[in-house]
Amino acid sequence: MMKLKEQCILLDMTASGKDDALQELARAVHANCAGIPTSDLFAVLREREQVGSTGVGNGVAIPHAKVPGLDNLLLCFGRSRKGVNFEAIDNQPVHLFVQILSPSGMADEYLQSLARISRLLNVEANRRSLLEAGTKQEILNIFNAPEPEPLIPPK
Repeated sequence: MMKLKEQCILLDMTASGKDDALQELARAVHANCAGIPTSDLFAVLREREQVGSTGVGNGVAIPHAKVPGLDNLLLCFGRSRKGVNFEAIDNQPVHLFVQILSPSGMADEYLQSLARISRLLNVEANRRSLLEAGTKQEILNIFNAPEPEPLIPPK
């Protein structure tokens, strides 16, 4: 299951462009994947972006990639107050980034995490809370909150 670590939270990203943002996120998560150079992490993220932007709209990007040699799924959260031109589908600046790096052999967990992050960031109140959070602990609380049970229509 996905787990965001405090050291992988960037409250004030300084990136001014897409590549800068990917590099900043790669550097933040690098300490948790010893043996894999930051340049390799950046390269797989950039390669994934060339397939299509992971800027999903509403000020959100979810850069994600499978990383050979990685042992565990890693998450990184970043927030840019000024916004980054990330070639998002709505052409709006991105303020919230959630990076997902996955070992090559963890397809199910990778897809489940991507879906969970997408659902979390699809809720306007969650996006607003992430933008307004003053501490890393507040960010962790939002990510670690239990997901509501899906509503099952009565028969």
